[in-house]
Amino acid sequence: MSDHYDAFEMSPVPVPGPDAVAPEPFRGIYGMPAFVKIPTSDLAASVDYWVRGLGFFELFGIPGQLVHLRRWAFQDVLLVTAESVPERAPAMSVNFACVLHQIEAIAEACRAVDPDSVDGPRDTSWNTRDVEVITPENARIVFTAGKSFDPASQEARNLAAVGITPPGVGRGDDAEHA
Repeated sequence: MSDHYDAFEMSPVPVPGPDAVAPEPFRGIYGMPAFVKIPTSDLAASVDYWVRGLGFFELFGIPGQLVHLRRWAFQDVLLVTAESVPERAPAMSVNFACVLHQIEAIAEACRAVDPDSVDGPRDTSWNTRDVEVITPENARIVFTAGKSFDPASQEARNLAAVGITPPGVGRGDDAEHA
């Protein structure tokens, strides 16, 4: 028997598809299981980009020191003041889930704030559509949305090749993986 099980009820991310509806921004206070902390030398400009471009909202702030931003539940970012920021974006990225119809809107909103900050959108071989942005702090942020699953697609074949099958196909007690 596999130790893995369906736990999608824990996630705010909806099932991918053309009718997927993004959850409302989450304003509750919880113990954050993970968060991103990003240094910025211009807190106001950073907050502006994250709010207008990326769709986050300010949950709270400590003037001149920190702003806690959020979108959906468990999508938390702390912008903290720093003397300087890296000159270039690192190869590492931070990814945030969104729904498919949000990808173009995020790309357009980020281009409106900084036309040179956006790369994409592009489709991946693992059945998502992604848009990558470089924020004013030189953070590499990727918004990713699951596409509708087409069992006849190349993406489905790519996933099947690594043992990922759609619900109801080849499922059972996973005895062969135990």
